[in-house]
Amino acid sequence: MFSRCLPHRFPTSGLGTMVMMPVIGNLSDRYGIKAILTLPMCLSILSPVILGYRRDTHFFYLFYIIKILTALVCEGAVDCLAFAYVGENIHDRTRISAFSILAGIKMISALCGTLVARFLPVAWIFKVSAISFLVGLLYMRIFLKERLNDDEVGVHHQDDHASSEITMLAEPILNDTTIKTSVFIKKQSSLKDMIFLMKTSTIFVQALVVTFFSSFSDSGMQSAFLYFLKARFGFDKNQFADLLLLITIVGSISQLFVLPRFASRIGERKLLSTGLFMEFMNMAIVSISWAPWVPYLTTVFVPGAIVVMPSVCGIASRQAGPGEQGKVQGCISGVKSFGKVVAPFVFSPLTGL
Repeated sequence: MFSRCLPHRFPTSGLGTMVMMPVIGNLSDRYGIKAILTLPMCLSILSPVILGYRRDTHFFYLFYIIKILTALVCEGAVDCLAFAYVGENIHDRTRISAFSILAGIKMISALCGTLVARFLPVAWIFKVSAISFLVGLLYMRIFLKERLNDDEVGVHHQDDHASSEITMLAEPILNDTTIKTSVFIKKQSSLKDMIFLMKTSTIFVQALVVTFFSSFSDSGMQSAFLYFLKARFGFDKNQFADLLLLITIVGSISQLFVLPRFASRIGERKLLSTGLFMEFMNMAIVSISWAPWVPYLTTVFVPGAIVVMPSVCGIASRQAGPGEQGKVQGCISGVKSFGKVVAPFVFSPLTGL
């Protein structure tokens, strides 16, 4: 039953995320990231509570309906607002490192969740999930500050503007561009905001293009990867689990301990170029795998591949002021979801050949 129902949820939630992320980003700039973040975190608790209470057929279908409806708002919202919060409160020189650490924490949390689910009884998995959502919500409401005080933001912005004009203009992807203090007209709709920024910033358009193709290729790769390994080398579920665990561990370590040390020195453009090249090499080598150990070897490309989105978010965040990061990250998340929605329509026929 789960296997029949769950695949149909992702295109639906992806379409909803594509529309809702720019709206949520716009609202976060108007009413505050902390206030808007409360909504998806509250809604996320509902699904695990339902299956934590009871797991018969009727409750599963209730869970399925609630999951689809809440995914329209919740899926990707926490990540989008987290990147917007970093973009708003961390100044440019260390922002790419903060984005990298944030992505690493996300991978670590996914790894911990997988391990906990592996050893917990089924009856406890959804209860622990609901409690985890509640703890995150309470921590956010009690301890998370809305933003740095205005004096600190002003000092950071002036310091960044003076120091980064040279470094930004020195890189081809940032030609003839300075850090924007304010590019949006207040009280516009999210769609008009997105169109306005695309008209005024070529760099932002380039970031959206990179986001789309990166998300498109990643989604296609993930949808076909395990089927390819099973058909080519007869991988079973244990080998799949070992490979995914290795990828997560390598990615987490690199995001948390390696990339933050060099990201600020290297710069977003070089990191992005390196990441895209390593992602290409990873897919190219996997596609011509000649032995079962080759997919394990390609995990050496994971650190470069997973830095693509933090680099794109860092570049895009420079195109708007501190109070407009929600709109920027919302647009990035919307285009990312669009790439994930389109990918199955292209890759599914290819895997059937």
